[in-house]
Amino acid sequence: MRVAPPGTATVPADPDCVALAEIELCGDLIIAASAADGERLSADRIDEVLRVAAERATQDL
Repeated sequence: MRVAPPGTATVPADPDCVALAEIELCGDLIIAASAADGERLSADRIDEVLRVAAERATQDL
């Protein structure tokens, strides 16, 4: 799943698509948190799980 970069996101006509995307991202965070050694995920790890860096790299091209 790809997440639109901030400021360029468009809301699909189907609100169910948005809800499913949010649920998938939350699930990814829950899985990462359950596998983490510490008490909390770092901001860098959250960005990695949500593929923020990959989207920023795509924007820079």
